[in-house]
Amino acid sequence: MAEVLETAFDTNRAMWDGRVAAHRRDATGFYRVEDFLAGEDVLYPIEAAEIGDVRGLRIAHLQCHFGIDSICLARRGADVTGLDFSAPAIAEARALAGRTGVDARFVEGNVYDARQHLEGAFDVVYTTWGTIIWLPDVAGWARVVASLLKPGGFLYFADAHPAMLCLEMVEGRIVLGADWRTPVDRPLMETSDLTYTGDQIAPSTSCEWIHPLGDIVTALLDAGLRLDRLTEHTRLPWPHFPDMREDGDRMFRLREDQVQLPLAVSIKATKPGGGG
Repeated sequence: MAEVLETAFDTNRAMWDGRVAAHRRDATGFYRVEDFLAGEDVLYPIEAAEIGDVRGLRIAHLQCHFGIDSICLARRGADVTGLDFSAPAIAEARALAGRTGVDARFVEGNVYDARQHLEGAFDVVYTTWGTIIWLPDVAGWARVVASLLKPGGFLYFADAHPAMLCLEMVEGRIVLGADWRTPVDRPLMETSDLTYTGDQIAPSTSCEWIHPLGDIVTALLDAGLRLDRLTEHTRLPWPHFPDMREDGDRMFRLREDQVQLPLAVSIKATKPGGGG
């Protein structure tokens, strides 16, 4: 098992290392890098509306990729540290922080080792859009999140809905394509020369795990967090199915003539204590 997981992490790290340059160039405009460099807040509408006032809060941004969301949160007045296991991503994040003059720090490390890499306790752990699908152990992830939070601090999580991840489109119809729970030692493997942004890259392989919504919530509760809010959403930052339509603010929906289903989920969970 340990050898399987080590190989999976190495595979995913190589995949993410290979995506950084294309995502930073942003030829498709997915990340709105030029708007971001011009000073715009480019958080997606879901997290932008739900995260609340972060001024003065200490935030750990897990799996931060090349740091755009981290810097946006810092621009909102937060004290932000981003963590990612891709060395090229962290290098690019540090370069962007320097170029924008924003005080955000970036640390290279595996999310499961975040407690060893990040000092002190945080008001917020922030993790969004394409995170736990790369992780085999959602219970271990939840324990890391809890260990980083101070009493009264909270997790903000937004990502693709696990139910949607089990589906695919075949000949214009949405059908089941994967089991609802991926065994730890048998990740879903895919090789592609395109990223979710539509950017062309050298072919790379990924290892993924689908975690049911019940497993995610139970993991957070077992880690000692209190579930404050769980919201299911009918839009997503990327077109998971090929004929999804953009709704005008970088979010995608199913066509109105299709059966509707939740495409994304967001969670707020608080570590009890702190007098709040």
